[in-house]
Amino acid sequence: MSRSRPPAAPVASRTVARAFGFTRLIVELGVLSSFAFSLALFIAAIFQAYYTIGDAFRHLGEANTTKHLLVAAVEQADTLLVGMALLIISLGLQALFIGQLRNVPAWLRVRTFDDLKQKLIGVVITALAVNFFAVALEWTGGAEILTYGAAVAAVILAVGAYSVVLRGQAPAQVEEGRPDEGAHP
Repeated sequence: MSRSRPPAAPVASRTVARAFGFTRLIVELGVLSSFAFSLALFIAAIFQAYYTIGDAFRHLGEANTTKHLLVAAVEQADTLLVGMALLIISLGLQALFIGQLRNVPAWLRVRTFDDLKQKLIGVVITALAVNFFAVALEWTGGAEILTYGAAVAAVILAVGAYSVVLRGQAPAQVEEGRPDEGAHP
């Protein structure tokens, strides 16, 4: 009696399944690292706020205390926005490659890669504007701020135009049976 060989298709199918499982592990490591950086930035912002506010209270009434506090607040907002972008990346990759998380607010749910890009575009544009605001607060004169402002504006315009192009693709999703959540009646 001779042994029969199992068909090649199930072996190939298991190999592909293992490879896909491995890519999910790699994505999960990316999710965790993005989340860790996000958490670290939020914690750093909290400690920076604590020390900056404490320092400001010790120097109340001095000439530059208010301006220093204002610049620190804007810089903290920038740090929090970058942390938020990393959190959105983490949750978005989790949703796209691993599975949706429960208790995520509706505005943060990601169903497609374009959803993730749209969410990040909003945070990036806001972070660029906040960064420019921080630079403008410390500006002491000179024309270099115009060059910097023009560069930031060009990036914001380019990213904004890309966002409009992405939104222009939304009707195709509706035709495929996936309603566009951002559409208004």
